[in-house]
Amino acid sequence: MKIHEYQAKKLFKKYKIPIPDGGIALTPDEAKKNAAKIGNFPVVIKGQIHAGGRGKGGGIKLAETVEEVESLTKRILGMLLITHQTGPEGKIVKKVLVEKSLKIEKELYLSIILDRATAKIVIIASKAGGMDIEEIAANQPEKIIKIHIDPLLGIQPFHCRQAAFGLKLPPSLIRQFTLTLINLYRLFVDYDCTLVEINPLAITANENIVALDAKIIFDDNALFRHKDILEYRDLDEEDPFEVEASRFNLNYIKLSGNVGNMVNGAGLAMATMDLIKLYGAEPANFLDVGGTANAKTVENGFRIILSDKNVKAGLINIFGGILRCDLLAKGVVQAANKARIKIPVVIRMEGTNVEEGRRILSESGLNFTIAADLKEAVQAVTQLVKHLRCGHKCLK
Repeated sequence: MKIHEYQAKKLFKKYKIPIPDGGIALTPDEAKKNAAKIGNFPVVIKGQIHAGGRGKGGGIKLAETVEEVESLTKRILGMLLITHQTGPEGKIVKKVLVEKSLKIEKELYLSIILDRATAKIVIIASKAGGMDIEEIAANQPEKIIKIHIDPLLGIQPFHCRQAAFGLKLPPSLIRQFTLTLINLYRLFVDYDCTLVEINPLAITANENIVALDAKIIFDDNALFRHKDILEYRDLDEEDPFEVEASRFNLNYIKLSGNVGNMVNGAGLAMATMDLIKLYGAEPANFLDVGGTANAKTVENGFRIILSDKNVKAGLINIFGGILRCDLLAKGVVQAANKARIKIPVVIRMEGTNVEEGRRILSESGLNFTIAADLKEAVQAVTQLVKHLRCGHKCLK
């Protein structure tokens, strides 16, 4: 789960990670009040969305006067902010963060991530702060510092020294930096984060270290331990299909293609999407109903897939173990009848009660194609999409 910058900075403040003075505003009047509390100009007006690159997209502005605070806030609130992370559809700005502007001597990059490949927690730091870290990592990897931490041992003083020396910090800043890094690590572990990022981490003219930006991503599977963090969830920033799926404990990720997919298991989902692309079509989603789904769960998943107007054909690929094939078939038939399905659907199933499941589907009278194996299923659904795209001329 992602949260806004201003919410992440609340947690930074709790963990004594230095941040600029500021406050959140939903209106120009609130923005002016926050600027007045700061007490001196200039101040920074920062649009709040769940994406980076806001400055390049016009979502971060410097205000020199109260009048500029009002005019810039009016301009940013309600704007469609498009960045490299939002895609062309962009996001609507509904809140702004008004912050004190600081005199910056140097900008650094600092983050802590979870590396599943090594089962370690990794500190990533760079002297190239304020820039796209992905671009730096690709084109100038020598500027990236990576420090691996065994989570059973936790962060140690030598980790902090390694990061500070790698950034070539002066001796006068090493203590400040060390405390900031240790507190950032504590926050990361305490809240089951997968990413905590500061970009940029600023060194000010009066030799203070301050987090000018804040980004936190939490492990969804651990949110049951953090009820307070659930209150930070902003449904307006999430895809409506993904929000709807979460109500039924379905794992759903919206993609940009035209083949709707329902599977049980993340590995099976990845293999299915790879094959769809291999045969020339594009997946419209990743929907995993899990191993303990029942007919109602499958019905809800199928309904969500059909709600996406980009979906031109559906593919259901289920290996029935805990989820029996006959329960899957009942759920699909129920959903298709309620939704008055108008798109073709290809179904491949194997496993427990597979013959009964196929019988239920074949006797439903609905527009289903039942495939013998995964290859046949993917070939069938990609051909259906191609035929629809060419107006069935390729069938003549």
